[in-house]
Amino acid sequence: MTAWSETWTWIDGTWHEGNPAIAGPRTHALWQGSSVFDGARYFDGVMPDLDLHCARFNASAGALHLKPVMQAGEIMELTREGVQKFASDKQLYIKPMYWAEMDGPGVIAGDTESTRFALCIFDAPMAGDDVSISVTLSPYRRPSLETMPVNAKAGCLYPNGARAVRECKARGFDNAVMLDMLGHVAELTAANIFIVKDGEVHTPVPNGTFLNGITRQRVIQLLRKAGYAVHERTLRYEDLLGADELFSTGNYNKVVPVNRIEDRVLEPGPVARKARELYFEFARA
Repeated sequence: MTAWSETWTWIDGTWHEGNPAIAGPRTHALWQGSSVFDGARYFDGVMPDLDLHCARFNASAGALHLKPVMQAGEIMELTREGVQKFASDKQLYIKPMYWAEMDGPGVIAGDTESTRFALCIFDAPMAGDDVSISVTLSPYRRPSLETMPVNAKAGCLYPNGARAVRECKARGFDNAVMLDMLGHVAELTAANIFIVKDGEVHTPVPNGTFLNGITRQRVIQLLRKAGYAVHERTLRYEDLLGADELFSTGNYNKVVPVNRIEDRVLEPGPVARKARELYFEFARA
C-alpha cells in the first residue's frame, strides 16, 4: 500500500485523515477527466497569495463548466482551520478540488449541478536554497485553447506534462522545456521559465498555451520593483541555450535555478538567487 505523507482532507463538512475514498467507478471525473484544482503553500506560518489561488480555483471551475460551490473566502477559512492540524514547522501543499460527480448531456459532459468540493492539505517539503535542476527540450508540446482547457488548472492537462517528465528523466534530466504548437517556448512541465541575458530578465509572454502562474506574476512584480528589467516576450529554445542564467517559478518549489541545459553547465546566478530571496522576503513579511 502507498505510504502517503501526513494528509488531512475536508469533504462534506468533515475532516478526514489520510487518503479517503471520495470517488467511485461512475464518478464522471474518474473516467472523463472533469476535475480542477489549485495549489497554494503553507510554510513558516504564512500562506502567500492564498486569496489569488482561491480566486483562480473558482475561475478554473468555470472554464470546465463546473459549478463553484464555495466562495474564495470560505476556502481560505477552511485552509486556516486545516493547517492547524499539522505541526507549525511543516511545509504544506494546499489543494482545493472540484470535480463532476455525475454524467451530464451525452455522458461525455459532466453534470454541472453535481460538482463536488474537497480541500486536501498534505505535508510536502519544499526545495532548499541549494537545489537546482537540469533541463532538456521535450518532444511533447503544450496544447492551445482550441484543443484543451489551458485557461484552467485542470487535472486533464497534467498527463501530457507527466509523459514529458518521464521522457526527460530517462535521458538523465530533471525537467523538460515544452514548446507551444508554433515552436515557441511555453514552460517547463509544471512551472514557468525565466532566462537572464546581459542582466535583463526574459520570460515567455502568456499566449494561451500555458498557465500564467501566480508565483510567476509575483516574481515579475518583485524583480521590477527591485529595479530589474523584465520582458514578457516570445522566446525560442535557442534563447534558452544562449542565456546567462535560467530559473523556474512555480507554487511547489517557488524559485529554482537551472544548473544545466542539454550539455551546457550553468552556475546558479545572482539574478536567480535574488528572485528567490525577494520571493521569500515577500512571503514572510
